[in-house]
Amino acid sequence: MLSTILLQIFINGVLSGTMYGIAAIGLSLIFGTMRIVFIAQGTMIILAAYGSFWLFKLWGIDPYLSIIFVVPASLILGVGVYQGLFRKVARAGQFPTLLIAFGLMALLENLMFVMFSGNTRALQTSYASYAFNLYGMKISFVRLMSFAMAIAGTVGVTFFLRNTLYGKAVRAASESLQNVMLMGITPHLVNTITFSLGMGLAGLAGVATAATYGFDPFSGFVFSLKAMIALAIGGMSSVAGSLLGGLLLGVVENYAAFFLTGGWADVISYGVFLIVLMFKPEGLFSRDTSTKL
Repeated sequence: MLSTILLQIFINGVLSGTMYGIAAIGLSLIFGTMRIVFIAQGTMIILAAYGSFWLFKLWGIDPYLSIIFVVPASLILGVGVYQGLFRKVARAGQFPTLLIAFGLMALLENLMFVMFSGNTRALQTSYASYAFNLYGMKISFVRLMSFAMAIAGTVGVTFFLRNTLYGKAVRAASESLQNVMLMGITPHLVNTITFSLGMGLAGLAGVATAATYGFDPFSGFVFSLKAMIALAIGGMSSVAGSLLGGLLLGVVENYAAFFLTGGWADVISYGVFLIVLMFKPEGLFSRDTSTKL
């Protein structure tokens, strides 16, 4: 039946859109606090995906179990990236930080190419092709796990921002950095925490990517681009809105691919991106359903 097919496409869109959503949450944290468009976010996701891949390939560590290694390593990497690359130019404006992020993306892509080759990597786990059958619809296990990880990441970040001292400092910095400084909070500390969280989410997305898709060193740019679209759709300074933007983007792409062709999916998603920016630049979910930083 057509209704069953349409519902299946909707479910597939939601599940595939979670990848965009997780990446967009990390971008939302960094942009909301530091006003940095971190274009290398997708490359960081692929770097984490390689980490999960090699943990499985060399030591047989299950991709989802590799979270306990990949995410902490990503958090530490985030601290190093901010302190080493962005600390001195964080307040120099968006253009210098954008150039640094672009340079970091190019460096990591070529470094991964040299170290791991340009071959597409994919994890062959025993459950990679498993799917639940629900009322005639198939729900991929690995995509469902990605959705659960996205929800867990959103809830965890929201809890941190609302219920911890450092989280409240991050939220205050996103509103007014000057007021935060008057309260005796060091801006670089807030920025370090924010960047670390963003990289931690990239690590989480990297594990989900490794378990779900094939990837190569240059796959990250697409993630960055789609995450930016999801961020613009959901709301630039919104955690839950970023996730919802990613889910909506996934649904739009899947319906476009079904009713038109696969090549039109990107055209439609970019068109939606431009329309949202034109008529609601603050994002679709910025007022009612979003969780502000």
